[in-house]
Amino acid sequence: MTGLIILAIIVAVAGYAIFLYNDLVKKRQLVEEGWSGIDVQLKRRTDLIPNLLETVKGYMGHERETLEAVTNARTAATAGANAGPAERAKLEGALSGALGKLLAIAEAYPDLKANTTFLEFQQALQTVEDELQLSRRYYNGATRDLNTAVESFPSNVVANTFKFEKAEYFELENETDRAVPSVKF
Repeated sequence: MTGLIILAIIVAVAGYAIFLYNDLVKKRQLVEEGWSGIDVQLKRRTDLIPNLLETVKGYMGHERETLEAVTNARTAATAGANAGPAERAKLEGALSGALGKLLAIAEAYPDLKANTTFLEFQQALQTVEDELQLSRRYYNGATRDLNTAVESFPSNVVANTFKFEKAEYFELENETDRAVPSVKF
């Protein structure tokens, strides 16, 4: 009789450990899915930038410094495509700042503001930024759930045994990157 009770306890503990392991795997997969969503949106944004710049170049020829800043930030963001969340956030923050400055300067060019191609690219860029924000929120939520499971008892025992690690959040580093530039047309 005692042997059956001990066997039942061992089976229950093993079953619970299997449940915790599978839950950790699920959470890790959600984090990877979230990161993939961010990656797709960042790629869409970097693909839009050359077209936007070509449209703007004709109107803003003497704003070469701004155009070069956007181009350099895009190049750096593209080169850092395989970096971790912290480095990617830094690179993408620099690109967002350069784009914000470009759009703010565009306000001084009435012909550019009225150009339908520029307006279409600006709308497409806004759509991508909105999708990117949603992707960041999803990723950070999945990261929070995984990190909580990796640190909480008893799932941390299973996490440590199978070498599950905490994921990095995708956050902008400083408050100026978080601020949305004011652009009025």
